[in-house]
Parts: sequence; C-alpha cells; structure tokens
Amino acid sequence: MKKKLITNLLTGIITCSLLFTGCSEKAAKPSEVAELIDAIYVQERTDNTDEQCAKAKEAWDALTDEQKELVEGENADSDYFGRDTGDASKDNPLNQDDIGENEILVASFGTSFNNSRVEDIKGIEDAIQKANPNWSVRRAFTAQIIINHIQARDEEFIDNMQQAMERAVANGVKNLVIQPTHLMHGAEYDELMGVVETYKSQFETLKIAEPLLGEVGSDASVTNNDKKTVAKALTKAAVKDAGYNNLNEAEKDSVAFVFMGHGTSHTARVSYSQMQSQMKALKYDNVFIGTVEGEPEETSCDAVMDAIAQAGYKKVILRPLMVVAGDHANNDMAGDDEDSWLSVFNNSGNFDSVDVQVTGLGSIKAIQKLYVKHTADVINN
Repeated sequence: MKKKLITNLLTGIITCSLLFTGCSEKAAKPSEVAELIDAIYVQERTDNTDEQCAKAKEAWDALTDEQKELVEGENADSDYFGRDTGDASKDNPLNQDDIGENEILVASFGTSFNNSRVEDIKGIEDAIQKANPNWSVRRAFTAQIIINHIQARDEEFIDNMQQAMERAVANGVKNLVIQPTHLMHGAEYDELMGVVETYKSQFETLKIAEPLLGEVGSDASVTNNDKKTVAKALTKAAVKDAGYNNLNEAEKDSVAFVFMGHGTSHTARVSYSQMQSQMKALKYDNVFIGTVEGEPEETSCDAVMDAIAQAGYKKVILRPLMVVAGDHANNDMAGDDEDSWLSVFNNSGNFDSVDVQVTGLGSIKAIQKLYVKHTADVINN
C-alpha cells in the first residue's frame, strides 16, 4: 500500500512536470515576441495586419517581467509595448461614420506617444473642429508603422490615408478638405497626395490645404508669412517655458535655443534653411535650427553645436521643431543614449548647462490657429 502511494505520488509529480514543460514550450520566447513585433513594424497594411497586431500583444502579455526586458529584434525592443507614454483613452481616433456631406480630414504622420498624440495632434484636430462646426473632422495617419504600434498596444484603431478616403466615400461625403499637419511639402506630403489623386472623381469638391510651413520656395533665403508665424510662436513658447520674459533676456543670460527638426533628403529640406533665415530676419540671433538627419548639412548636430560655441553662448535649450513630441524628441533629442543631442552637447564640454523642452508644435495655440487658417483658406477659396 505504501509502495503504491509513493508510486502514485511520483507519477503525479512527473505528470505535473511534463504539463509545466509543455506549457512553457507553448509560450513564446522573447526572441519570438521580437519577431512578431518586427512583423508589424512595416509601412504596408495587409489582410493579416489585424491578426498580427493581436498576436504580438498576446505573446508579449504572456512573458514574465524578466523576459520582457530581453525582447530585442531588428526594430523590436522592450519599450515597444513596455514604455509608458500616457493614457490612450484620452485620445479619439475620429473614425466614426454617418458624418454628413462635409468632411475635413486631418492627415498626420502620427505618433505612438499617447500624451503627445492627445496634446499635439488631437489639439490641432479639436481646434479645426471648433472653428468649423458645420464640418465633420476626421483623422488619418500616413505612417502605418505607427498605426500598427498603437493598435497592437492600445487597441486604438486609426485609419491610414486609404482607409480614411474609403470611409469618406462610404459615408457619402460630397465636399472633402484635407488638412495635412506635416511640416512641409516633403516625402510624406508627396505620398499623401499620391493616395488622394486616385480618389478625386469620388467627390464633388476635394481640396488640399497647405502644410504648416506653406510653400517651399526656391532657395534658403526665401521666407513667407507661415514660416514667420511659426518662428515667432515657437520661440515665444520656448522662451516662456525657459522662465524668461523675452528672447533678449535669455540672450543676455548666454542662452541659445536649438529647434530640432527631422531633416530630409527631399528637395523640401531647404525649408529648414529658410527657417534659419527667418530667425535671422527676426533678429533672433540666439536661435538655431538643427535636424536629426543632418540634412541640410548646416543643421547637423556637430554643425549647430560648433555655431553656438563660436557665438559664445554657454547655455543651451533643446526643443523639437516637430508637430509632435514623439520618438525623435524623446530619444534622438532628449534621450540617455550617448548619441542623443542632449548627451552630445553635454559631453562636448563647451556648455555650462544643456536643458530640454519635450513639447510638440501642435500644442501651441498660435500653431493650431495657423492650421485653422490654412483650412479656412481652402474652404473659402
């Protein structure tokens, strides 16, 4: 009897062990989760995208906290699902139907940083809706990579451009205005226009408003009222957030402001040089324009840092020249890595202090008003 009891006990232990092993084998490993994330880190939506997003999150949730730290792939890392970027429930994807005949589609590159999406992109959308109560404002993102990230992590479904255009057609929209929140007539704007072109015949009227900085212009010396408005609004906000009454007061305190854009190889890169020309025209001598990509060349991190050092400024404040304070602002500008602008400026030894303002253009009221004006210009034209 005793021998049989021991045998049954051992059998039970072995069975439990086998069951546990089987469960462990079925659970995804960190490397497999990374592969699932990499599979949705793509710019093309397919028939499998929704299923892939759900599988990636389900596999992530099954990992232990220790395993989550080990997730690393070509683009995947533990921050993809693990980083806290704010409350997604405060956002509105603006993908409702039955909206009437008049639609304003606000098209943005997008951001997976929830707080910035609410403050910057939603801030612009809300301002446009308030100014146009007889129109229905809807949203589209041009970055499928970002759409997939938000969908997988937060179960928030945002239309890409094609989905948004199809939705407008299905809703019976007759008059469609598209307001890009893109900074300039660059690559993303061109891609947007390519999608829109195929839908022209589907609406009675279809109009596209100007991006933030307006027309590009022929060379670095060309400015316009849009660039002037942006230069004034951004500088005013940066000076206020730095605790100064005006730019002259900051300059006397040896402070230089660096507004960091993305940069591009597109011909529209001259817009960054034009913004620097605009700063000079306004006599904002302690304001410098930089770009993550270093295109144009004079906007590279090293070039901007050298210009500031040669001008004799000892304090630096970094702030994004971007609609949203997303990945580039938080990582490339203000991150802890040694190649972030904050680290490079600090490690140069040329400055007494380097501070950051992680705030997007979209949260500035004067910038929101400029988008409202651009929308009104095409509606009334």
